[in-house]
Amino acid sequence: MRDIYEVDAQHMLIVTTDRLSAFDVILPDPIPGKGRVLHQISEFWFDQTAQLVPNHRSPRPLAGLIHDREELAALSGRASIVRRLDALPIEAVVRGYLSGSGWKDYQKTGAICGIRLPPGLRLADALPEPIFTPATKAAAGEHDENIDFATVESRVGAARASAVRATALALYRHAARHARARGIIISDTKLEFGVDERGTLTLIDEVLTPDSSRFWPADTWRPGLSPPSFDKQFVRDYLESLQWNKRAPGPHLPAEIIRRTAEKYAEAYTRLAGPPTDPA
Repeated sequence: MRDIYEVDAQHMLIVTTDRLSAFDVILPDPIPGKGRVLHQISEFWFDQTAQLVPNHRSPRPLAGLIHDREELAALSGRASIVRRLDALPIEAVVRGYLSGSGWKDYQKTGAICGIRLPPGLRLADALPEPIFTPATKAAAGEHDENIDFATVESRVGAARASAVRATALALYRHAARHARARGIIISDTKLEFGVDERGTLTLIDEVLTPDSSRFWPADTWRPGLSPPSFDKQFVRDYLESLQWNKRAPGPHLPAEIIRRTAEKYAEAYTRLAGPPTDPA
């Protein structure tokens, strides 16, 4: 969850907060330290993927905009100035494993976003290859919905749709290899893109964080079971155990769920940014 402020006609300030959303509902309890962890994970991936696609970051320093010392300290590590771009009206979702809404769609139809998959796959199975499964970008309080590639073409044009698909798949494959060497399986991820005044496709928003992806510990992954995770799937699983209609207001989280979720976020960053743990 991010707060966005206008800096000028060309720039915005994005602040990553400790708020947490699940099923498109903002929960009443923040996760301490989450904002800084997520911001640093995005910064890590922006550095890692700059050779694959431009991103929204601006070289303008935060200290050049925020002059109050206490306010600057509060924002340090969780905020950055970014270029102002035109966001594309889709969510670029890539799946390498069968989970979430993709699993539900597969159970009903044998396909995800119009892509037929082999019969007999289990929950959390690895897919034959990563697939691009786009979704709508829903308004606040509404749910994203999976769409097929033809719908993406109708919304952004055929050439741009193909570029988004190719870039999203390349980003996922790069990140999945990096994470797997550090004991993390990236089941799926949601990416967002925009274009600048020249029409250049640009990676925006957050990227490959526990709020936009499913991270599973590789050593406990077992097809057929919902894996434990480093991301907010831990919170989703708890919420699924409640009698809640997935509409606002969201339920309060127990202190133990908050503590363990904060630990999961921190461990994800430590693993991703650290040295490989798997020689393969």
